[in-house]
Order: sequence, then C-alpha cells, then structure tokens
Amino acid sequence: MPALQFVDAGVLRIGDVDAGPKNGPPVADRLALCRLLWRTWSPTWAFDDASFERSAAAFDNPDFVDVVIQSYRHRFGLVAGDPALAGIEARLAPQPAITVPTLTFDGADDGVRPPATAAQHAHRFTVPRDHAVVPGVGHNMPQEVPALFADAVLRLVRGEVR
Repeated sequence: MPALQFVDAGVLRIGDVDAGPKNGPPVADRLALCRLLWRTWSPTWAFDDASFERSAAAFDNPDFVDVVIQSYRHRFGLVAGDPALAGIEARLAPQPAITVPTLTFDGADDGVRPPATAAQHAHRFTVPRDHAVVPGVGHNMPQEVPALFADAVLRLVRGEVR
C-alpha cells in the first residue's frame, strides 16, 4: 500500500509515512490533494476535469483534509482512532463473519492495495459470494466502471447472489 509523506509547503507526496510529523503541515490546496489521491488510488483511470469537478463538492469541507490524513495515519497504526468509535472498532476487530449475500470486486490496478483472490477472504463469509478482479480498474470502481458497479447492485437487489 502506498504511504504518504509530508514535505515542505504542505505538499503531500507518496512515500514514507513516518517522514511526516504527527500533525503534518496543512495541505492548502484541497483539490490538488484529491487529484493526487485519485491518481494514486486509480493510476490507470483517465478521469477528465468534468468527472473530477462533479465530485469536488464532496471535498469542499473545512475538515476534509484533516479527516483524510487522520484516516491514513490510523490505517498505518500511527495514531489512535476516534474515541467515540471505540465500541464499534472493538466489535469489528475480531472481523466477524459476513452472513449476507455479497459481491466483492477488486480493481486489478488498485493503487491502495493489490487485488485479492476469492480464496484469500473466503473464510470471512458463511454464505457463497461472488468475487471478481476487474482489469483496467483502480480503487474507485463506482466512478471508473459505473455500469458494472450498478449491475452488481441490481444483481443483489434481484436476489441473484445467494
């Protein structure tokens, strides 16, 4: 999984996460951060400006960058999670079995983590599940291949996954 590095002027760069201080410098350009993350998470997705702009409103939140950076730091075990969520974290820590019909996908070009085979996580499911590795797709499957994603949701709704 790529790590994040904080460098001068608040620029975020892919690299060694331990290089940044606990409360790294502010990232002044929220949209530049998001473009960087999109390119990192989905390196083969040739998104255009219009696609990015449609999503940009979701990034227009004063604490967006802090939440994103905290998420990475928490994922890498560098900081504690939100104390208000400790009860939920404790219930999820044992990774309880998934007992409902499920479709899982991994993008073959995911920049966040490598794709998994169906067998890697099969022990987590008590019911059959459909799993696919989708070529040419990164981490943002709903936007990269919306028709495939929507079809998967419809298959679940129609009860075609058992």
